[in-house]
Amino acid sequence: MRDAIGGTVVLVIIVTFIVIVLSYMAFNVNYTKAFRMKDKVISIYDDYNGNCEAACHEEISDYAKKLGYYVVNLNCPAHFNNYGNYYCYQRVPIKASDSDPTKTYSVGENEYYRIVTKINLNVPVINNILDLNYFYIYGDTKIYSNFDK
Repeated sequence: MRDAIGGTVVLVIIVTFIVIVLSYMAFNVNYTKAFRMKDKVISIYDDYNGNCEAACHEEISDYAKKLGYYVVNLNCPAHFNNYGNYYCYQRVPIKASDSDPTKTYSVGENEYYRIVTKINLNVPVINNILDLNYFYIYGDTKIYSNFDK
């Protein structure tokens, strides 16, 4: 009888270890996708100098489909706009006090975009228990001036 309990305990330890390792690997794959998506969106915004219109969004959608990145429930943080289920963005104007105080320019003359992607953790049972809606990756574009647009 003692050997049966010992075998069961060892089996539970092995299964738990396998679940933890596989969960870690799945999280890393989804983190890498979200990070690559954020970098690509920033790169595309920089290519278009902040004027991200229909062609820009189409390029982003094509890349997301190629990468296999899609978030089922993209809840953007406060004050962010979303584009489909791919990323969130926020236009951030720079004031004179935010950068070099010796420069004088009006608000909105210089601006950048803050880009947010979400790590897709779509595991129904675990999401119901732990509420995993806070794994976001933030990034900023370069600063665009009116001369760039």
